[in-house]
Amino acid sequence: MNVVLVSTYELGRQPFGLASPAAWLEREGAHVKCLDLAVQSLDGDVIAAADVIAFHVPMHTATRLAIEVFKSVRTLNPDAHYCFYGLYAPMNEHFLRKEGAHSIIGGEFEAPLAALVGRLSEGSAPRRHETVVSLGRQRFVVPDRTGLPALEDYAHLHAGPGEVRKVGYTESTRGCKHLCSHCPVVPVYGGRFRVVAKDVVLGDIAQQVEAGAQHITFGDPDFFNAPGHARAVIESVHDRWADLTYDVTIKIEHLLKQAHLVPRLKDTGCLFVTSAVESVDERILAIFDKNHSGADFGRAAALCKGAGLTLNPTFVAFTPWTTLEGYLDLLGAIWELDLVANVAPVQYGIRLLIPDGSRLLDDHEVKALVGDFDEASLSWKWAHEDPRVDRLQRDVMELVAGSDAERHDIFEAVWRLAAGALGRAPERPNRLLEARPRATIPYLTEPWYC
Repeated sequence: MNVVLVSTYELGRQPFGLASPAAWLEREGAHVKCLDLAVQSLDGDVIAAADVIAFHVPMHTATRLAIEVFKSVRTLNPDAHYCFYGLYAPMNEHFLRKEGAHSIIGGEFEAPLAALVGRLSEGSAPRRHETVVSLGRQRFVVPDRTGLPALEDYAHLHAGPGEVRKVGYTESTRGCKHLCSHCPVVPVYGGRFRVVAKDVVLGDIAQQVEAGAQHITFGDPDFFNAPGHARAVIESVHDRWADLTYDVTIKIEHLLKQAHLVPRLKDTGCLFVTSAVESVDERILAIFDKNHSGADFGRAAALCKGAGLTLNPTFVAFTPWTTLEGYLDLLGAIWELDLVANVAPVQYGIRLLIPDGSRLLDDHEVKALVGDFDEASLSWKWAHEDPRVDRLQRDVMELVAGSDAERHDIFEAVWRLAAGALGRAPERPNRLLEARPRATIPYLTEPWYC
């Protein structure tokens, strides 16, 4: 059975979402080819020879790109069985079915994908309308990365002046135990998470270190969902590869609850922590069920700074509840906490996406404000009641898109746009702390997005 696994976008990372199922499928006797279209061209011969073509859709951008590729691929091989798997597959089931998808797999996708290919290889009648959302515990295996492009083809880490490192990627947990209303993990996992065994994580890291990785990104939705497991992993990694650095994603809430572990992150090689702060507006934080406050953001920033860790905050800067004053408050908080150099400029323009299946749609207020479902963007339309807010969002995104200016210069330009939208003089905010040089802040060449 010839299986082609296709990735379109995974934040500049070598795709775990191809490597992991490849190992499962090869173990079952399938002949697997991986295509990462973020760095490779579509191979028509490989597509034409496939019995099963499966698209990994872990995020919104990847799903939109996969749909466009799918339209082209079907003309090359109309007889293949087409599957979409990953976080965004069940959320977009209706649209994917309409486009011609045969199987939809969400949650823990490796075992169901291997089972699907097994049935097809045995000649069982293909289940053309199969949907599986698997949340069962499965015994992970070490991903097979041999069929993927080299690490140098992916995003790199700028660790300091003149220091660039190759980056690997792995996952130590899946899902999340929290229920943030805007998060795409929640509709699939519903507050559950699954642990990847430590020996599997270490095995995956080992092969990437052998391939030249000097830094590892842990892609867990929240690295401290299982703090004991997280500590065991990072201590084992540091014991084995003392010079290997890494980064993680952790909720503000968990940083504060597990404050005693934050210095241990630094001691074992963590360079920065990404955290989905989203807003400093208490109303928006409550709607999102973030379970932290604006003041907690400040406490977490101080905690990380005290430990010598870089906090990399991300935001949903524009929502139906964002005001012009509130947007300036957000910028002011970033400035006062001395985080301007830490924020990827695209974060200043992120607009709330409401995908199909979002928990936000359970809210009566949200139901009242959304319009039609936009199939082109795979999200529910909404417009702010104050057109100046939507206009500012467009202006900010136009400003930051593709800009290679220094981050403080971009921040000041965004501040001027926001002040101008409110009718204020575009003065810069009061400088409470001296800005650190950009080069001292470690960052990946592919910024966190969605």
